[in-house]
Amino acid sequence: MYHILVCDDQPDIVSALTIYLHAEGYRVFPASTGAEALAVAEREEIHLALLDIMMPEMDGITAMAKIRESHNFPVILLTAKSEDTDKILGLNLGADDYVTKPFNPVELLARVKSQLRRYLTLGGGNVLPSAITVGAVSLDDDAKSVTVDGEAVNLTPIEYKILRFLMQNAGKVFSPQEIYRRVWHEVPAADNPVAVHVRHIREKIEIDPANPRYLKVVWGKGYKMDGEVR
Repeated sequence: MYHILVCDDQPDIVSALTIYLHAEGYRVFPASTGAEALAVAEREEIHLALLDIMMPEMDGITAMAKIRESHNFPVILLTAKSEDTDKILGLNLGADDYVTKPFNPVELLARVKSQLRRYLTLGGGNVLPSAITVGAVSLDDDAKSVTVDGEAVNLTPIEYKILRFLMQNAGKVFSPQEIYRRVWHEVPAADNPVAVHVRHIREKIEIDPANPRYLKVVWGKGYKMDGEVR
């Protein structure tokens, strides 16, 4: 399932875009300001963004420039006919396309599909499954739930994100610093808390946390999620 970020300060436009995109099978993450859009982009796995140019607090072009610092998913700007200068500026700063308001839903969806196809064909990103199972551990990202042998496990939001990241990359070893960068989207703190969170996750998903079957340490290198991926 593709994840689309939709950001516009007009609720009726966000609502209309959500209806069109849902009808095509996309999952929509709404935002009403540039700052909200940035927060969504850091919190969720986004495959394409639709950003209005004229918004309060932080305009779409500024938000897009900040998104480009750490993400390469396609960005389509939503513009008014009078914003030709902003269109050019946006394209120069990294926008992939623009759609003029009032937009034709058929044209907009065609542009969304085209940008997603190009992005994925060129290897810019991949769509991860919403449900992942490694051994007896199952994670459903749509429901934000984790089970072990069918029994529900109660994780904190950050524990869930760490487990999801490791399950999505099962078999690969990541240092605590890399896990911090990929989960927190920040430069690792001096008192990196990853080890503490990993210990708590083990206590919840492992039969014997001292001898983990799934969430394993590779001494001197980091952590990995081990087990058959299904």
